[in-house]
Amino acid sequence: MGRLIARLAGFGLAVGLAGAAVGGVAAYGFYRQATVDLPEHAWLADYQPPQMSRIYAADSKLMAELALERRVFLPISAIPKRVQAAFTAAEDQRFWEHHGVDPIGIARAVISNVEGLASGRRAAGASTITQQVAKNMLVGNERSMMRKMREAVLAFRLETALPKERILEIYLNEIFLGAQAYGVAAAAMNYFNKGLDELSLGETAFLAALPKAPNNYNPARYPEAAKARRDWVLDRMAEDGAVTRAEADAAKQEPIVARGRARPDMVAVGQYFTEEVRRELVTRFGQDQTTMGGLVVRTSMEPDLQAATEAALRDGLMAYDRRRGGWRGPVARVVAATTEWMPALEGVPRPAGAPPEWRLAVVLSADAREARLGWLEKPDRATPAQPRQGSLLLEDLAWARPAARDGRLGAAPRRMQDVVAVGDVVLVESLPATPAQGRTPARPARLALRQVPQVEGAVVALDPQTGRVLAMAGGFAFEKSWFNRATQALRQPGSSFKPFVYLPALEMGIPPNQQLLDGPIEIRTPQGVWRPGNYSGNFNGWVTMRTALQKSLNLVTVRLAQEIGIDRVAETAARFHVIPNMPRVLSMALGAGETTVMRMAAAYASFANGGKEVAPTLIDSVQDRFGRLVWRADTRRCEGCDSGPGATPPRLVDERKQLTDPIAAYQMVSLLQGVVQYGTGTRAGAGLNRPVAGKTGTTNDYMDNWFVGFTPDIAVAVWIGYDEPRTLGSGETGGSTAAPVFHDVVAAALKDSPPVPFRAPPGVALVRVQLDNGQTILEPFRPGTENAARPPAPEEGGMVTTDTPAGVDSNLGGLY
Repeated sequence: MGRLIARLAGFGLAVGLAGAAVGGVAAYGFYRQATVDLPEHAWLADYQPPQMSRIYAADSKLMAELALERRVFLPISAIPKRVQAAFTAAEDQRFWEHHGVDPIGIARAVISNVEGLASGRRAAGASTITQQVAKNMLVGNERSMMRKMREAVLAFRLETALPKERILEIYLNEIFLGAQAYGVAAAAMNYFNKGLDELSLGETAFLAALPKAPNNYNPARYPEAAKARRDWVLDRMAEDGAVTRAEADAAKQEPIVARGRARPDMVAVGQYFTEEVRRELVTRFGQDQTTMGGLVVRTSMEPDLQAATEAALRDGLMAYDRRRGGWRGPVARVVAATTEWMPALEGVPRPAGAPPEWRLAVVLSADAREARLGWLEKPDRATPAQPRQGSLLLEDLAWARPAARDGRLGAAPRRMQDVVAVGDVVLVESLPATPAQGRTPARPARLALRQVPQVEGAVVALDPQTGRVLAMAGGFAFEKSWFNRATQALRQPGSSFKPFVYLPALEMGIPPNQQLLDGPIEIRTPQGVWRPGNYSGNFNGWVTMRTALQKSLNLVTVRLAQEIGIDRVAETAARFHVIPNMPRVLSMALGAGETTVMRMAAAYASFANGGKEVAPTLIDSVQDRFGRLVWRADTRRCEGCDSGPGATPPRLVDERKQLTDPIAAYQMVSLLQGVVQYGTGTRAGAGLNRPVAGKTGTTNDYMDNWFVGFTPDIAVAVWIGYDEPRTLGSGETGGSTAAPVFHDVVAAALKDSPPVPFRAPPGVALVRVQLDNGQTILEPFRPGTENAARPPAPEEGGMVTTDTPAGVDSNLGGLY
């Protein structure tokens, strides 16, 4: 019997040893398979979590946050010890003792899960914080034994490569905690609007309760589950000695009140500016660095001027729309019965681009001279919408002539029913009440009818000395269209291009008082004979260069371009970056090429700064997440900045290219001042009480309206037209539509600044001359040209006949 037992024991031992050997081989094979192509983990030593980038205005107000994940990175030294203890208590009680994998924790989880089988309780996990870092950063979320094995191997390797503090730092900054929050700092802000050092013990424990299932412990949706999980974390913290039992019990009495993150105050204007900055950042640094690199971007945008610029353009476009656009009808129609109009109105989508002060209203009743309208007012998200009523008066609707499809306008309305009918949903704006007007049920708010214009426009305002773009509006509303007409739209500049025809003549020494012929001209083209004409249709005979520019005379401009050579005009246009590759045809002298609003603003700015090249910039500087300067727009050298005490003061060296000599630039400034004082641009400077220079531009068939001008302190370019080119209407010129917008922008920019004169450069000769209107001015001359003006030759005049290349439409260009 004893021998049988011995044999059985030996057999069992042999089987056991064989099984162990087979199991060992299998385990080794499984280990080898799990460790094949394991991802490299050493890079985690220098890992920086993705961080949002922030864009700031010139006054340091926040313009935008660029992020794929809302995260605020904090080093482990800045994370309170209590927060660290809460997360280790909830997720990995033996974090500071184990070496990546916790066998005791695994055993405890197995026992707990076996006990929970009968009750159907969810199985508990045993992953350590190190394993979670390995899973989140290196392995992925696949649910398999192979993944768990790879995760465990990587956890061991991480523990040997990184200190515990670094592993916990990565975990606490990388973990997703719901509410669009990645990392504990972002979660503290998003749930409680607090920094980590401001959290109560109960709030800290709540955050530590979230990693397992953030959505299941949302305090707004599942308050009981959130509290139970929070209290469990507090018990674990008490077990670990991180808090006393009394502190834990007191914290359990705290209600979980999620306050939500108070978003920082952001600049409410400048969406076109911000988007242009974002595009430039992506071009310069790439998409990932822009949205995840934690960049600090400081721009040149001045919020107050930006708001005034947008308002000026919006007012200009609305004024044109009321003058020429007519009334295009209601936004929608609903049933206006007493009990049905409110839910029906709530279902009408708001038209894109409508300013926030406009509201949708439904016509409840209408008689011959007045309509009663109702709208819904919602002071805040928590308050239900309340019905309000106001009145629309016929006397305020003289502009609301019906617009036909061919662009023609009908007769002015004679009764309210010519404009609106009961059930119409329209956009309205409340007019300010006068002291004599009460607000009673019998006399409700007085409303103004509104509609989003179809016409568009763009404005750029920049500093002519530095090129810093101070304000930019790319259209009526960014919500309506993201297309930035200031930088992306190529449009004909019309007569606003003419300074680049006259400038090379000044550079050649032709004086501003040179007599030029304003007479008929014919040009043969492959398409036929081109006979340009002046806006007025008249001929003025011999006029000075100054008068020709003031009156924007096309015939003089064409003759001058023909005399100095169209190649010279094209070279000037390229030199000033207006039209890089201008076709060499005379019609280009009247602005038949294409350019952008930004280019025109920069080109005119060079006149104001003495002929220096202006490169427009929207970004002043960019810093990385560590505060290091990685890019700066101002590249001027500083001579003497490293000098010691007693040395000569340092100076910034301006190495910008000189596009034209200072005397020619000043002569052009003087000519363009005449345009504003006596010519086509008088509305641009009216009432500003300061030196202003500029030029109007209107293209054939009134398709594009421009005004580009400047003072010594600011250069502004304005364009108005339709996205799909069509006429703005007979008589709609740059002087009547674009110049008032320019005026309002400059008035806002310089309202608190004293008038500054344009400074004459050294060497220029200022000679008092009498203008055609009898007034005298100081005319700037290049030295030696004071008496160089040629008198008109009696035999000169008649026709100039020349040819243009095939394929170029010569019947284009400036009118006025």
